Amino acid sequence: MLCADVNETTGAALAADKGSAGSGEIRFHRADVSLNADCEDLVARAVSDWGRVDVLCNNVGIQPAESYVPAHELPEDQWDRIIDVNLKSFFLMTRVCVPELKRRGGGAIINTASVQGLQSMKGVAPYAASKGGILSLTRQLALEYAADNIRVLAINPGAVETPLLAHAAEGAGKTVEEMKQNWAAVHPLNRIGQPIEIGQVAVFLASQAASFMTGEHVCVDGGMMAIGAWA
Repeated sequence: MLCADVNETTGAALAADKGSAGSGEIRFHRADVSLNADCEDLVARAVSDWGRVDVLCNNVGIQPAESYVPAHELPEDQWDRIIDVNLKSFFLMTRVCVPELKRRGGGAIINTASVQGLQSMKGVAPYAASKGGILSLTRQLALEYAADNIRVLAINPGAVETPLLAHAAEGAGKTVEEMKQNWAAVHPLNRIGQPIEIGQVAVFLASQAASFMTGEHVCVDGGMMAIGAWA
């Protein structure tokens, strides 16, 4: 498995954690996937190390604390950066991976979207737009590459305990613990999710156990979307 991030310290720590990959291996490659050249280098590294690309997992997203403002107050550069990282990167990585997936006779692309792509709240215009775009792109790509045996699927996490939690807390003027409690309260399971719970679904979707699934999204949200209105 090849993992990419702009944060070299975190990436190196993940690669060194022998328990994270099960019986496999994680290697780290520093990349800003909002940049086409970095995406090309990343895929070249995967092909160099493993000889092929089997699965692309687009699992990247930012929501800086300072972006939690009404749309008319959001600086243009903030909009561009969030859209570039959260949405454009999915296109760029798909563009460079598809030829490799076609070369091996198929594969899977798993996109991390969000419940924000289905419903939304105040103060998150670029994040909501990016996540809705991912869901639409997922459907389109599934049709585009079905004949090539490339399946494209998306996951909609609810609130998950990641570094974005601290950004959300800062944007809301709350402590991280207060934000965790607030988010837990809107999930019917009365807690927020853990990264591994999203990862396990990604592994399933990428596997042959989900071989008749494409163009679909799966909510892993502790029941949030079952409520109908959560924000």
